[in-house]
Parts: sequence; C-alpha cells; structure tokens
Amino acid sequence: MTLRDTPLGPGAEFDAIREMLRRWGPRAQGIGDDAALLDVPAGEQLAVSTDSSVEDVHFRRGWLTPREIGYRATVAALSDLAAMGASPLGLVSALAIPDDWRDALHDLTDGIGEAAERHQTPIVGGNVTRGAKLSLTVTVLGAVSRPLPRSAVRPGDQLYVTSELGASGAALDALMNGRTPAPAQRERFARPTPRIREARWLAAHGATAAIDVSDGLLAELAHLAAASGVRIELDAVRVPVADGVPRDLALRSGEEYELVVAGRALDTVAFANHHGLALTAIGVARAPAAGESPGVDIAGRVARERGHDHFST
Repeated sequence: MTLRDTPLGPGAEFDAIREMLRRWGPRAQGIGDDAALLDVPAGEQLAVSTDSSVEDVHFRRGWLTPREIGYRATVAALSDLAAMGASPLGLVSALAIPDDWRDALHDLTDGIGEAAERHQTPIVGGNVTRGAKLSLTVTVLGAVSRPLPRSAVRPGDQLYVTSELGASGAALDALMNGRTPAPAQRERFARPTPRIREARWLAAHGATAAIDVSDGLLAELAHLAAASGVRIELDAVRVPVADGVPRDLALRSGEEYELVVAGRALDTVAFANHHGLALTAIGVARAPAAGESPGVDIAGRVARERGHDHFST
C-alpha cells in the first residue's frame, strides 16, 4: 500500500516538520495523520522495537556530529529488527530538542533520513517536542516469517558472531579518556551497520536464535543463556577482534550491532561468499549440569560480565 501524506496545519512546530519532510523527500511516507497504516505481508508476523539515544547517557555532544547522532540512533533500533530476523516496514521517531540544539534539528533528522534510506525503511511518523536533554527515540516495525528469538538456543547448538568486535568499544574508551579514536574505530562507533540482510539469510539457512551486540558479547551470551535455559561455553580465543583492540575489551565492547546467532553447523563459507563478511563459530551450548544455573563459561571459568545496565550504580 502506498502511503499518502496529509497536509499539516499552521505553526512553528509544523513548519519544522514540513522542512523535515522536504529534506526527507520520498524517504517519508504517509506523514500527517494521527497514525500510520502499514500492511504486513501474508504469512509473516509484525515485529516492533524501540530504542532511545539520550545526550550524556549514550553520547556526549563533542563526540559526534548531529547527523551522526541521528544516524546512530536509527541504526540502534533497526539492529533489534535484525536480531529477530525481520525486514523493516517503517519507523517513527520521537525527538526531544533542547533550545541549544534547535539549530541542529535538521542535521539530526538528516541522519535519521540517511539511515532510513540506506536500510530501506520508510519514515512513517513521529513527534517533536522541547526537552531539557536531547533525546531521540526511534520505533521500528518489521515483518518476519522465521523469527530468531533469544529463547531458542538448544543444547548442542553452535554460537556464531558476524564480522569482528571491539572497534566501537575502543573508540568509546578513547573518547572517555580524552583521546582521539583511530579513524576506523570512530567510524564503527559513529556509523554502525544493522545486519538486516545477514539475519534474514541466516534464518533461512538454519539459525534458530539471535541477539545483537549492543551491551557487549559476554552480556549478550548471558542473555541468550538465561532466555534459553542453557550454559554457553565460549572459546574466547576464536572471537574475531578488530585490529589493535585488546581481546578483553572486544569481549565487553558494546554498541557493535553485530549478531550472535545459534544453530547447528551453519555454513560459514556460504555466508562469507554471499555477504562478504565473516561468520565465526565461537562457542557451544549445553544443558546445565545438576546444581548449575544458565550462564556463560570461558575456558571452564564462569563469566560474570553483566554488560551495560542503565539502572546499575
């Protein structure tokens, strides 16, 4: 169904939205009504996720350009669709804009538009308001025929990760300590890639469960283990690490947006040939022994990495 825009009323807020729509062009569809209407392909389920990016929580002003902030916030939400094996149907964004960010509003929304276009996701609605802190909340909607829930890891499944880890965490470490990140590391931090096409391929070729690496590999493995009721034995030496990044940092590095997937003997060569990207086996799931709880082991040791927690002290 082709979505048609509805004319907007008068006012400074709607003037700003009209300018967003002008800049987004065909990337925005059906804007102006009270809600968007989307068709879900027959035989598929609707997948919905939302993600927020808040100044001084997820980034600091001097770290990223406004366009990068908008792009990165959108990719963070789209990565959750990838983790479910879903294809995007549309996105909506809710922006809280402080007075000292007003001049950057359209650069922020240009970043949203760039990510939407690159990952073939129509912008179908949203909201903009004043706020004390810059906040971008992006809700994404997708369709999926072969979901990849966290709860579907089974004993005997292999665990795999796409590409390599650590560059985003190394960039964040540099920024937090007043250093300039290496260009390649900063690029991974500022402009990550949601593995949407890769996830759909994996779902069609035997993957049964997945999670995206937003809080660090060890933390994501722990989430998979808890959801599926298994122990995951991680072979840390096999985890692919970005150039120049210590392995322990790569294991903890968040906001990577690579995928961890589970399945029986996935074809890593076919994946690499199809996507030009590595898929590496890094561990195996097993049933917990008597008295054991679900969790992660590294070389026989219990991994206690919790990953980022917004409510931890």
